[in-house]
Amino acid sequence: MPQDTDPQIAAIAEEATAWRRHLHANPELSFDEVQTSDFVAEKLASWGIAVTRGIAGTGLVGTLQGKRQGSNAGRAIGLRADMDALPILEETGVPYASTKPGVMHACGHDGHTAMLLGAARYLSETRDFEGTVHFIFQPAEEKGGGGRVMVEEGLFQRFPCDAVYGIHNGSNVPKGQFIITRGTTNAAADTVTLKVRGLGGHAARPHQALDPVLVASHIVVALQSVVSRRVDPLDSAVLSLCSIHGGSACNVIPEEVVIEGTVRTLRPETRDAMQRLLTEVATATATAHGASVEILYERGYPPVVNSDGPVERAQLAAAKLAGEERVVKNSPPTMGGEDFSYMALAVPGCFIRLGQAEEGKPNFSTHHPRYNFNDAILPMGIAFWSSLVEQELAPAE
Repeated sequence: MPQDTDPQIAAIAEEATAWRRHLHANPELSFDEVQTSDFVAEKLASWGIAVTRGIAGTGLVGTLQGKRQGSNAGRAIGLRADMDALPILEETGVPYASTKPGVMHACGHDGHTAMLLGAARYLSETRDFEGTVHFIFQPAEEKGGGGRVMVEEGLFQRFPCDAVYGIHNGSNVPKGQFIITRGTTNAAADTVTLKVRGLGGHAARPHQALDPVLVASHIVVALQSVVSRRVDPLDSAVLSLCSIHGGSACNVIPEEVVIEGTVRTLRPETRDAMQRLLTEVATATATAHGASVEILYERGYPPVVNSDGPVERAQLAAAKLAGEERVVKNSPPTMGGEDFSYMALAVPGCFIRLGQAEEGKPNFSTHHPRYNFNDAILPMGIAFWSSLVEQELAPAE
């Protein structure tokens, strides 16, 4: 079983660091990962891994057969990495910073891709397993649900898997610590758009207008009571209104103001309640001020729910690699959304967080303009993926 200190793993991790930094310097947004997809496909093919492209546009799958033959030769597992970047102006100041202004790898998908490439390189050299591993490189996790599109386009019909696994870096989790838990690990992620309509007019004569800026402000404040006063304190829900736009001049009352935000929940019942309560409160508040509001509530990614079997096997592989004390088995879910959820709905799955935070070093959350993936965890990630494959696809005794 490979260790992160194994010379072969260390050599591959050094290469993977260069790949990661190349990807970081050349980020691409959701469904536009053309150069990234080309880069990944070229690497996989150069190691003798069969490559299938064009799944969900820029998505691809690398397929590798083990050299061992036995009763488990028909088994297969999938390992998934996401490839897309975010529309954020980078402020890291690193030498390999984004060359595309306004686009950056602010969530670590460059690291996820490099990590899985490293495992593919190692396993292509050793092939010390029986059965099949599918390396799934997915587009558009940040926006567009590339995981959903891959599943809808027949990912698991074309590449049958007994289980599927994914890893996300934990920006606030200690370096080298694994979080692998049963059940719900990530929240459902919905979006809401509220178009508040009033009556435009001159700012000096507000009594002759109906100010949607004021109405929108009351709606924002009123909606904060939904979670604090209408949701069970022992339940979990988040309502964040992150964008508000209206007007074009300081002396003109606009006709419309648009509010945009996100709703995160863990349970289907809470998800339904949040949609209903948000609609009721926003509509009543607008009506009370003589205005109207149009509400567009879009259901996004469902929660990520880990299956017991893959969780137990991932925990075992992580414990053998890093030690039991570095495997957290009972951690609360994160309210972040993840479209790995669609894969875990189609096939028994396990979504894992691998910590990257180091004491005494700057630590920025994902989606922050100064966030940067920690290359120091690449050896551990490569070793974990490789160990998991060799464990899951070991010859039957």
